[in-house]
This record gives sequence, C-alpha cells and structure tokens, in this order.
Amino acid sequence: MLWDAVVVVVAVVAAAIAAVTGFGIGSLLTPLLALQVDTRLAVAAVSIPHVVGTGLRLWLLGGGVDRKVLWSFGLTSAAGGLAGAALHGMASNRWLGLVFGALLLFAAGSEATGLARRMRFRGWVAWMAGGTSGLLGGLVGNQGGIRSAALVGFDLPKRAFVGTATAIGLFVDGARLPVYLFSQYAEIAAMWTSVALATVGAVIGTVLGSRVLRRIPEVWFRRVLAVVLAALGLVMLGRAMLR
Repeated sequence: MLWDAVVVVVAVVAAAIAAVTGFGIGSLLTPLLALQVDTRLAVAAVSIPHVVGTGLRLWLLGGGVDRKVLWSFGLTSAAGGLAGAALHGMASNRWLGLVFGALLLFAAGSEATGLARRMRFRGWVAWMAGGTSGLLGGLVGNQGGIRSAALVGFDLPKRAFVGTATAIGLFVDGARLPVYLFSQYAEIAAMWTSVALATVGAVIGTVLGSRVLRRIPEVWFRRVLAVVLAALGLVMLGRAMLR
C-alpha cells in the first residue's frame, strides 16, 4: 500500500515538472521503479505513463510547436529512440549515467551563464542532437533532459519550447514503445498495478503542471529549467559513480 502511494505521488510530481520544463516523467519514475524491478524493465514500463502524460500535455498546450525544429530534430530523435530501444538491454548504465549527467550539468551551466542563448543548432548539428537525445531515451529512458538541453540552443519562447519538446517526445515514444511491448510484454503486464497507478499520477500531474506553466514569466521559466537540469545531472552522476 505504501509503495502504491509513493508511485502515485512521484508520478504526479514528475508529470507536473514535465508540464513546466518539457521533461521529467521518465527521469523520476524510472529510478523509482528500478528499486523494485531491473532497470531494463523499469525503462520499458515507464514508457506507458510517459506516452500518456506526454500526449495529454501536448493536447493541453493546444499547439505552440515550432514545426521547423520539430522536423529537423524530431525525426532523428525518433530514429535514435528506435535504435536505443533495440540496444537498451546491452547498455552500460554506469557510463551512460556519467555522460548523461555531465551533459545535463553543461546544459544547466550554459543556460545560467547565457551561453545557451548564444548557441545555435543548425543543419547536421541539429540532426545529431536529435539522434543523440532519442538514442539515450531508448537506452535509459531519460531522453527528456538531453532533448531539452539540446533545444536550449534553439532559443525558443517558453510555450514553443515546451510544446516542441513534448511533440518530439511523442515521436520517440512512438518509435520505442512497440519495441518494448514486443520484447517485454509479459514482464510489463505482471507489474500492471504500478504501471496503472503511475499513469493515473501522470495524468493528474500533467493537468496541474500545465496550469502552473501559464503563470511562469519567461525569465523565471529559463531559471527553473536550468535548476532542474542541474539537479537531474547531479543525481545521474551520483547514481553512476555509486555503481
């Protein structure tokens, strides 16, 4: 009973954060479920509440997607997500965590110092950034942080940033979820209670977080984004070094 309550609370908090920053559901729920099952299964199971929360977030935003960024970044993200999903059982979580954490800290520092607003991703760099974020999503279920870190370089307004990040997240989910269900359907079905509770929490948190997003001034939004990126980066580095 206590475990079920924890799953719901974390899902609500994670989805609320994701509604404000464009990521967070997989970043918080995956390590939580990994306390009960192996990481590979946790990544696959969290993809279900993730796709539900992400789809609902995009609907509540009612658009705001930068189509140019979506197609230059989103297609390679989906391809990377498909490749990562196929390979995620063979990944070295320690080294991925170290690289992932370091990249997030760099992105947070870039946003805090203003470097991010001077960076621009164009051409092959944008495609590579999208592919890398999707690949990490398929491998470790945490593509949102890397995706948002890369999107910082496009200097999108608040609503366009969250909307575009959300739409790209759906691209990745659409690529990786069928692979997970095909390879691990029985294992995911065996933990249906946790998956269902996490999904309910993700819906509640998305609705609450979407209301908060409208009230955050642009300058504070970028500060919140930097803080969340830094916190997630430190957590990922810490977990990787303890392995």
